[in-house]
Amino acid sequence: MNYVDNLPEMDLMRSEKMTFVQLIIPVESAHRAITYLGELGLLQFRDLNADKSPFQRTFVNQVKRCAEMSRKLRFFKDQIHKASLASSIQAGMQPDIELEELEIQLAEHEHELNEMNSNSEKLQHTFNELVEFKMVLEKAGDFLLSSKGHPVNEDRELDEHAYLNNDYSDSASLLEMETQPGPSSNQSGLRFISGIISKSKVLRFERILFRATRGNMLFNQSNADDPIMDPLSTEMVEKTVFVVFFSGEQAKTKILKICEAFGANCYPVPEDITKQRQITREVLSRLSELETTLDAGIRHRNKALTSISFHLTKWLKMVKREKAVFDTLNMLNFDVTKKCLVGEGWCPIFAKAQIQEALRRATFDSSSQVGIIFHAMDALEAPPTYFRTNSFTNAYQEIVDAYGVARYQEANPAVYTVITFPFLFAVMFGDWGHGICLLLGALYLIARENKFGSQKLGSFMEMLFGGRYVLLLMSLFSIYCGLIYNEFFSVPYHIFGGSAYRCRDDTCSNAYTVGLIKFRDPYPFGVDPSWRGSRSELPFLNSLKMKMSILLGVAQMNLGIMLSYFDARFFSNSLDIKYQFVPQMIFLNSLFGYLSLLILIKWCTGSQADLYHVMIYMFLSPFDNLGDNQLFWGQGVIQVILLLAALVAVPWMLFPKPFILKKLHSERFQGRTYGVLRTSEGDLDSEPDSARQHIEEFNFSEIFVHQMIHSIEFVLGAVSNTASYLRLWALSLAHSELSTVFYEKVLLLAWGYENILIRLVGLAVFTFATAFILLMMETLSAFLHALRLHWVEFQNKFYHGDGYKFRPFSFAALTDDDE
Repeated sequence: MNYVDNLPEMDLMRSEKMTFVQLIIPVESAHRAITYLGELGLLQFRDLNADKSPFQRTFVNQVKRCAEMSRKLRFFKDQIHKASLASSIQAGMQPDIELEELEIQLAEHEHELNEMNSNSEKLQHTFNELVEFKMVLEKAGDFLLSSKGHPVNEDRELDEHAYLNNDYSDSASLLEMETQPGPSSNQSGLRFISGIISKSKVLRFERILFRATRGNMLFNQSNADDPIMDPLSTEMVEKTVFVVFFSGEQAKTKILKICEAFGANCYPVPEDITKQRQITREVLSRLSELETTLDAGIRHRNKALTSISFHLTKWLKMVKREKAVFDTLNMLNFDVTKKCLVGEGWCPIFAKAQIQEALRRATFDSSSQVGIIFHAMDALEAPPTYFRTNSFTNAYQEIVDAYGVARYQEANPAVYTVITFPFLFAVMFGDWGHGICLLLGALYLIARENKFGSQKLGSFMEMLFGGRYVLLLMSLFSIYCGLIYNEFFSVPYHIFGGSAYRCRDDTCSNAYTVGLIKFRDPYPFGVDPSWRGSRSELPFLNSLKMKMSILLGVAQMNLGIMLSYFDARFFSNSLDIKYQFVPQMIFLNSLFGYLSLLILIKWCTGSQADLYHVMIYMFLSPFDNLGDNQLFWGQGVIQVILLLAALVAVPWMLFPKPFILKKLHSERFQGRTYGVLRTSEGDLDSEPDSARQHIEEFNFSEIFVHQMIHSIEFVLGAVSNTASYLRLWALSLAHSELSTVFYEKVLLLAWGYENILIRLVGLAVFTFATAFILLMMETLSAFLHALRLHWVEFQNKFYHGDGYKFRPFSFAALTDDDE
């Protein structure tokens, strides 16, 4: 026991020791002190104003000012992006400025940009209207010229007689009125409205006009040559120029309302050709002037945005930091004198000296006459959990934290997950050809680490890049397991030009060759390739991988129970050692540890014993003779002893602990041995380094039911968890057989044809299946199953995962969303 206690500490095995501290900061030093602590990033503040709304806090006005400045900076960023200008990285050209001065500058820049945008929008609106007017003049002028040149020779007498009739103008159709040679259209009451409308609305527009005027109108249309920017929506739209001929003031009112409803823009076009040409020249002249003005405005605006972009990154960072500082100051309280701010929080013990140095520097730089008081305090709640990780171990820690953050200073599964997770993945994925493909991908991500680390990646690429070292170890272990299985793309070696057969002559009765290499029995490394293609290949591999899965599963579950022992020793919890660790080890190894031993003995001796029969009749007929299934002397007696030990272990786990807890509670209540018993199962909220303990009412029935559930869960879980590890065998076999099917039934089948097209199709299908099914889908499947084995089968033996992360106030942790 002393040897275990004297073992050196492992960095990741236990979370960092934390201490609860209090800071008393003079008001004149507060801002600078919090800024220096944010640069250090090793102190997690506790919110002392949690009962107040954000608008009731002391520094709410400063937070609002920072939020307003953030809005202005986002506005500048959007304007730079819309102008297709790249943000400059020259952030150090301007000297450091105060927040108040920056606020004034941002307000001036925003006012200037808003004015330029407003003027530009008005000019652009006018320009778009003139472009539409020009198009209407061109198209509508053609309609008016064609209407005046209609042939009028036919029925001339009828027309002349009709004009002598005063009532004819009320009953004549528009087409007849349009073709009248006598009076002009104004004299006869014929009018027209010209304009432009979106092409998608023309059909409905014409139908509504026809119904509103009861068919007493003539509608001419012509599509614009190019898309035109709409003055209202500022989008490029395909439009159609129209001219509506009608008669009467009432019809005019209806048509104008319909045009307004459909968003059609109407423009006046004179009938006189001379006036049309004059207006056209004026429009073209105005367009030229506006185009020149718009170009000058855009250049001036881009120049202003370029000037802003030189400092935009620095300003964003500065405002973001200032807002974070004031948000943190809002978590502090004033003391009774209103001259000091009081804050509380958690920090690692190793960081106390660094924090004190930062506070001393803040006092000196702010020229304060009073120093900052920093001292440790007792805390009621459990400390946060903090592991110092690097780029290699961080991904494995995140895998564990996704299940639950470790309780303060309990054993960290990430230490073992670094190796066991990629290894169990490789057992299921094992193929050194596919493993090389994964290795190339992992090496590419690692080689571009600096580039990808400085870029903003998509969610999938960010996840892939974050797990680059997980992918690296998974690929290396996959290559190793593929060599053990002797699988290259899950295909036997002999397809690559060699042969795998057993010699039958006298000269090499116990030798075989693979390619040009001859090996002696037994095969020196991994699975003998000569099993490939034989009738007993599948039964042999099934038996091998199934037994291997049980061995790996029992070993990992024993590791989990052993970690519960080290946790109990660390927290000085003798009850968990005597009445939890010991019976759990006895129960698991009396049954499944014994099964693992039988597997190893059978492999070493070459016995033909039926292990199914041995394990089944160990329960059904423990005293019967084993016969041919006996693997060693005294096996029957040992089986009876192990069975009795497993039966005894169940009540051992269930009954003693709740009654001992009740007895200890009664003694404490009577004052004989007052104290708090640390227990992981009693949930008494007793944590190390907490001087003030929270005393709760002892509920024996709740404790007993909890212990009963835990005992039943372990007993049933010992069986189900062992069976769950058979997924290692199932997925490994599935990957191997699926690869073989794709190779033999797709690639080799296509290669058997002389047609080059069929070969290319077969090669394409095989490549697609390898890339998307065997590499992507199988990798994801094996990853998820390895995740399940760690979260459920391994971690539930010792891991509580009910802690909370240490989240210090740090400028480095600020993201783009923290604005």
